[in-house]
Amino acid sequence: MTRTAFVPPDEIRSLFSSALSDMYRAEVPQYGTLLDLVAAVNGDALASEPALKARLERDGELARLDVERHGAIRVGSIAELFDMRRLFAVMGMVPVGYYDLSMAGVPVHSTAFRPVDADALRRNPFRVFTSLLRLELIEDEGLRVEAASILSGRRIFTPRALELVATSEALGGLTRDQAVEFVREALETFRWHSQANVCLSTYKALLDAHRLVADVVSFRGPHINHLTPRTLDIDAVQAGMAARGMAAKALIEGPPRRACPILLRQTSFQALSEPVSFGTGKGDVQGTHTARFGEIEQRGAALTPKGRALYDELLMAARRDAQTGDHDAALKVRFRSFPDDWRMLRDRELAFFCYFPTPAGLEAVADRVSAPSVDHLVTQGYLGYEPITYEDFLPVSAAGIFQSNLGAGEQRHYDERSNRASLEHALGASIQDEMALYAEAQALSIRKALARLGLDPDLPFRAEA
Repeated sequence: MTRTAFVPPDEIRSLFSSALSDMYRAEVPQYGTLLDLVAAVNGDALASEPALKARLERDGELARLDVERHGAIRVGSIAELFDMRRLFAVMGMVPVGYYDLSMAGVPVHSTAFRPVDADALRRNPFRVFTSLLRLELIEDEGLRVEAASILSGRRIFTPRALELVATSEALGGLTRDQAVEFVREALETFRWHSQANVCLSTYKALLDAHRLVADVVSFRGPHINHLTPRTLDIDAVQAGMAARGMAAKALIEGPPRRACPILLRQTSFQALSEPVSFGTGKGDVQGTHTARFGEIEQRGAALTPKGRALYDELLMAARRDAQTGDHDAALKVRFRSFPDDWRMLRDRELAFFCYFPTPAGLEAVADRVSAPSVDHLVTQGYLGYEPITYEDFLPVSAAGIFQSNLGAGEQRHYDERSNRASLEHALGASIQDEMALYAEAQALSIRKALARLGLDPDLPFRAEA
């Protein structure tokens, strides 16, 4: 009996992310300009920093740099999110992290679909930040009911896309022809539609409730609203956007520039105002809608819970300071308290690291080296370490990007109603804890490194005092 040859999910993910990038480039020409700018900046960074290039090559991250993207979409209902989770599962992507943006005045909560296995991330780390509209946060009851009715009547997936999802679930994968068809059908969900689902008066009412509400409810599907390349020098990209006439965001979200990058820094060019027809096809009214923008990110080290607590504390303090002064200056002053040295970050357990045997360590295997702890092996020069890349998002930064592209008048104040359980119910699956994933990756690297040195894989991290 011939066994069916299925296309690996990693390959389907790569096919889809490449097709999505091509589609978005055709729809938003400035995205192509942004890709060219990022490629030039990355080339300069690699040429001027040989140590950075060597580290990226050693960690298997250099090959993924040119294909790395993160997208963002917003869905309107539990049913839409449930099927979106199923669609991304075909590509080897699962929900990671819970983000409550309502606390920052944006009526959504979110998760990120991404691969979690280290090898899968190296092959293609494509991720999609996916937000679910929280209709209960719309104050006008009549408008809330109308929005729910509009959303219940739309179908954001093609019938064939859902058939192929069901085939993958039932059989355990897709054949080559099915995978190609799946990518083509799935792409339709993320396409821009210049014909609105609603008349102009309904659109304006939704807009008054919140610009993001109008963006989610007024169209046939969750058009991709940005597709983000990864840069090695976001400050250079920020300057480059201005030089190319792009309306760049005033501030870079996230931590300040550092010798040892941490977490995530993000900026964008402002959202485009695009022509839209409002109505049902007869007597349509022409107008515009502002939603899609160009975002760029620079990724640094994943922080431990201890490191993240310090980051959040310093960021909040800097934001308070900036109310009466310069934001960048306040950020730099506050973050002097955050070590900017890999050794200190490791010693203080502020960041996660991947461990590997050094040449000296491998040579010492023949001498049957012994050690009381992982720390001792690092001190002896038998183990080296590199920071684990942060693969996820920051709620404050995400809200800052959203707000800068929604307009100055879009700040809303919602009661704090974080509800991870309701988002998991909508997904029909548990949301993975990103901190646990980083801790597991670090622990696995230690076990593998110790095994190569012929040592007990359960050696303690630090020797008892």
